[in-house]
Amino acid sequence: MDSRLGEVLVTERLLLEPITAPMIEAVARGDWAELERLANARGPTIRPGPELLHRGFGWSIDRIRRNPEWRLWGDRLMIARDGERRIIGSVIFHGHPGEEGDAEIGYGVEEAVRGQGLATEATRACVAWALQQPAVLSVSATTHPLNRASIRVLEKLGMKHTGRREEHIGELWVYSISRP
Repeated sequence: MDSRLGEVLVTERLLLEPITAPMIEAVARGDWAELERLANARGPTIRPGPELLHRGFGWSIDRIRRNPEWRLWGDRLMIARDGERRIIGSVIFHGHPGEEGDAEIGYGVEEAVRGQGLATEATRACVAWALQQPAVLSVSATTHPLNRASIRVLEKLGMKHTGRREEHIGELWVYSISRP
């Protein structure tokens, strides 16, 4: 594994701190005090449950436990830098890019801070980081075709609409960007 996986990425308004297996364990147990202790930040307003963990991470907690470095590759908490340290969202890769070299990314910010460009700021930093990793040839993301806010984020990152994919929630559009 790349030794830089544990680095904190710093943007103008955010610290993007690596998500660890103990953090996932704390969220899975609903132990918000432990998450706040591990992150050294106030927890999110919306408390994710096991269903959100499964949707966001796409793997069971057992699979994360078996190989956290592979599954939590590049995943980061968004921590606001202004005033009190607080978790306001996350940027999640869907595991190590593997042999195909594509790192699929997802992101989310708390409703109270949406529309401020924080998703774009955080995701831009994580995409740039990923494209510098030796195993990564491209970064991709999927979004629902009606999710205009998400599409705007992806377009601001220079990602191009490259296809469609059917999932259990319906059609998703695929966006991607390749290493320069």
